[in-house]
Amino acid sequence: MNWLVKEEPENYSYLQFVSDKTTVWAGVRHPVAQRNLKEMKKGDRVFFYHTGKEKAVIGTATVSKTAYPDPKAAGLVVVELAAGKALKRPVTLKEIKSDKRFADMPLVRIARLSVQPVTDEQWDMIETLSKN
Repeated sequence: MNWLVKEEPENYSYLQFVSDKTTVWAGVRHPVAQRNLKEMKKGDRVFFYHTGKEKAVIGTATVSKTAYPDPKAAGLVVVELAAGKALKRPVTLKEIKSDKRFADMPLVRIARLSVQPVTDEQWDMIETLSKN
């Protein structure tokens, strides 16, 4: 399975994530995003998306540890992610929204969802766009 996680670069940038090599993905409170965290499996691919002013898919990661109870927030779960590689070129939300093939992608339909699934086709299209 593939996923997309969103973060404000001022809070935790992809560059910092790559420097850290791994991170605990915490602070997710939305019930649907929590359910998505619980569905993540070790080895799943993840896109890292910068929200805020950038609004772009920046790089990749891999789920390195499946969901477990958040030690800092009762009733919530966290996952651990391992950094992958930066995309050759960030793929902007504007590009994604302008391509009808992404019409059913949660990134387009449910803008505020911070953890969301990505189909294999969507993953491949974003990787292709990043190389152009």
